[in-house]
Amino acid sequence: MNEQLLRELVPAVIGILGRRGADFASAEDAVQEALIRALETWRDDPPRDPRAWLVAVSWRKFLDAVRAEASRRGRELTVAVEPPAGPAPAVDDTLRLFFLCAHPTLPQAAAVALTLRAVGGLTTRQIAEAYLVPEATMAQRISRAKRRITGLPLDQPGDLGTVLRVLYLVFNEGYGGNVDLAAEAIRLTRQLVALTDEPEVAGLLALMLLHHARRASRIGPGGRLVPLADQDRGRWDTRLIAEGVEVLQAALARDRLGEYQAQAAIAALHADAHDAAETDWVQIVEWYDELLRLTDSPVVRLNRAVAVGEADGPQVGLAALADVGPDLPRYAAVTAYLQERAGDLERAAEGYAEAARAATSVLERDHLTREAARVRQLLRP
Repeated sequence: MNEQLLRELVPAVIGILGRRGADFASAEDAVQEALIRALETWRDDPPRDPRAWLVAVSWRKFLDAVRAEASRRGRELTVAVEPPAGPAPAVDDTLRLFFLCAHPTLPQAAAVALTLRAVGGLTTRQIAEAYLVPEATMAQRISRAKRRITGLPLDQPGDLGTVLRVLYLVFNEGYGGNVDLAAEAIRLTRQLVALTDEPEVAGLLALMLLHHARRASRIGPGGRLVPLADQDRGRWDTRLIAEGVEVLQAALARDRLGEYQAQAAIAALHADAHDAAETDWVQIVEWYDELLRLTDSPVVRLNRAVAVGEADGPQVGLAALADVGPDLPRYAAVTAYLQERAGDLERAAEGYAEAARAATSVLERDHLTREAARVRQLLRP
């Protein structure tokens, strides 16, 4: 059974049910029930026309739910009990679903979950496993999200920036359970590239591809985090890098620079260096300046300070940290790194230890603890 094909059909089937009279929440519930049945039965008895099968089963599930509700309330059905004659029109509803599921009124966690279900075609159980939460918790999150967007019109363009942020959140979750969220985010972003003419969408795809190319080298023996400078670049996926660079170049040629294109340009410069010593830090600083102009983000200022430290020396990098608040995540780690490069090993060791205590992941905490121990070892006579 081709599960990817099954997932790709979900947005279209939801759209067909919507045009037959179903509201979004009811259509999405019906398609999910059909999806679960497909996962159970297609392996042994695949249909000749998967799309038609999903439409037929989803419509029956929807009608069953409407009849049950009508019976409970003791009133007549408010929708037709038979689908319109003839085949459903082949209209792509995926873009509308992207906008609806990533609506600005939804909390980020809810938008991510709803996008993965309605656009990505994942089941609630798969999403719950990926985010390491109970299935009932994820089901409640999705139900609240659907109630919140009930009745919202779909005849106006949505907020593309919100859609891109949601997809990038999915990508950054990486892998959990039996669903590779990074790969799923890339798949969905490819769909969005095909549906829009915005260079920033291509910029996000390029950024994902360039980061994903380094995935195999990020974790070393024993599950240790490997910093970019220490990664085995022979394990980087050159095919993904080439595709990412090609996508980025086409986007930049449109001369409508956005933050994802700028981030992708920085990632491309890292990918272009055969080793850490060959990294073009001067160009990277220039791209961070562009990124700051676009976003004025404290996180960008922090990352720029590292690049400045590499391009112009650690003292200049430490001076660049004056514009960054010390309460920002990773501030202590960046400061410690620059202090070590500047030769202030005692303060660097203290900084790494402080950063380890504030780390939000076990991998990062263990890495910073080892860095603190390494620098303390250098301090010994």
